[in-house]
Amino acid sequence: MNFPDNLKYTNDHEWIRVEGGNIAYVGITDFAQSELDELVYIEVETVGETLEQGEVFGTVEAVKTTSDLFMPVSGKVLEFNPALDESEGDEPTLVNKDPYGEGWIIRMEISNPEELDGLLDAEAYKEVVG
Repeated sequence: MNFPDNLKYTNDHEWIRVEGGNIAYVGITDFAQSELDELVYIEVETVGETLEQGEVFGTVEAVKTTSDLFMPVSGKVLEFNPALDESEGDEPTLVNKDPYGEGWIIRMEISNPEELDGLLDAEAYKEVVG
């Protein structure tokens, strides 16, 4: 199981990587994708919307279940990864293959950077997933 140190994590198994300024990428963790198994569909209909921390920004659908995706911090959803989008690349298994790289789900603009301080670092997230 992979837990990169350059990310922050949520108890709901999302990760966030700040890419300078207030722009960040968000996805689900290696643990989450392994628990869900093969992803068949990812839906994000919140591009352009500003959401609060903890609000649902989309869903991931696996063979056996569907799970909500939660905003790790408040901000505006700027982009849904085109490689995952059904109308573009339609390859949701990228999240299974590379959850922290090519399998990112959204790019966002953080509106409250202080919320990052309340997220988990890699060591704390490892404890959450056991």
